[in-house]
Amino acid sequence: MKVFEKNDVRILTYAIVVALGGFLFGFDTAVISGAEQEVQRIWGLTAIQHGFTVSIALIGTVIGALFGGIPSERLGRKYSLFWIAVLYWISAVGSALATDWNLFLFFRFMGGIGVGVSSVTAPLYISEIAPARSRGKLVALFQFNIVFGILIAYLSNYGLADMGEMAWRWMLGVEAIPALIFLFAVLFVPKSPRWLIVKQGKVDEARDILLSIRDHHLVEAEINSILNSSVGKEERQSLWNAKYKTQIFLVVCFAFFNQLSGINAIIYYAPRIFEMAEMGKSGSLISTIGIGVVNFCFTLLALAFIDRFGRRFLMLVGSFGLIITLGLISWSFYIRDFGSISIYFFIYIAFFAFSQGAVIWVFISEIFPNKVRAAGQALGSFTHWILAAAVALIFPYITKHIGPSNTFLIFTSMMILQLLFVWKAMPETKGKSLEEIEAGDETVAVSSAQHSLNLNN
Repeated sequence: MKVFEKNDVRILTYAIVVALGGFLFGFDTAVISGAEQEVQRIWGLTAIQHGFTVSIALIGTVIGALFGGIPSERLGRKYSLFWIAVLYWISAVGSALATDWNLFLFFRFMGGIGVGVSSVTAPLYISEIAPARSRGKLVALFQFNIVFGILIAYLSNYGLADMGEMAWRWMLGVEAIPALIFLFAVLFVPKSPRWLIVKQGKVDEARDILLSIRDHHLVEAEINSILNSSVGKEERQSLWNAKYKTQIFLVVCFAFFNQLSGINAIIYYAPRIFEMAEMGKSGSLISTIGIGVVNFCFTLLALAFIDRFGRRFLMLVGSFGLIITLGLISWSFYIRDFGSISIYFFIYIAFFAFSQGAVIWVFISEIFPNKVRAAGQALGSFTHWILAAAVALIFPYITKHIGPSNTFLIFTSMMILQLLFVWKAMPETKGKSLEEIEAGDETVAVSSAQHSLNLNN
């Protein structure tokens, strides 16, 4: 069976180029793990200052995600991606050359903004150029590249670790190379036809683009569909309408538990955590690479299974696995027996990638109906990133004052609560329309009744 038809080859090329934004997203997120200890030493940072230094990029990500829709709407998807690439490049070069702590914070913050805007714009662009039959596969390239970027960052950090006192500068600066490739490559992708029609009224320009990526006999129908979707719409409803309280609860809880699993603490501070386990610098970097490989492999596995077994099933499996592995990690630190701790971390990452890592963005995009879908996704993304920044900020402080054993025991407790949340509250969204999963809304009953009538007729 052919996955891509003739015109889809060009679309696939565009999607790969845009998904480089996801690669830089992952690389920028993880690369600090190899530099954070040296940065703390050079500038004599306290635990709070150190946590702030590591989390500053995430603070930028929160702001970028919150306001990322503005440049996408005003400049368009293509030129927003171009300026995202510029931000990545400036951040990489500036962070590597920073001469004081304030400059370092500024350039890392800029990179975080690039990550946040990229998380809004890149999937949006891919979804708008992709045909319906392959949209899921193409948008998944963005998630795939995030995990791939994390893995390459870990490998890069390991390869550059022997560069001497300036190794940390090389670790951060090497990101300028893929950023420059992304910057030039994105100039060769077309503008989004939907943006051209809806925001610019440039139907002829959009038609030329669609003729290059669609079967010609389908183009006019697609243009008419886009035109019809942009007129005569009812006034947009507020996300904070009481009818959406269930969805809001589900999304906020999901994002909360996603970060209270400790995943960002491990990604950002992996070498430090392994050194706490008395592995030494070289062994800690190798173990960090192992985390990246496992994360990569099990993300691919989850993408293959998520539509077959369902989101809730993956989350139940993942919750049990995370409880067990986090408990074992906590116990290992408590008794100071580190013989198997690397294996526990690898299994932890496998369960996370197979469940939360793959499910969160899918679930957030599905749980809200079309009327408030964009606002709902923004809420989920904002909650996710603000909690990610908070965990990265306080992790050095709490490990210093209560120890790694108690820190990972807290994460274990949160996963027990997550298991109860998934078991009692999380609906299964596989194969259901947005209206059918709108919990507590009467449209569910209407949809079910109509489905029953259709079966009887």
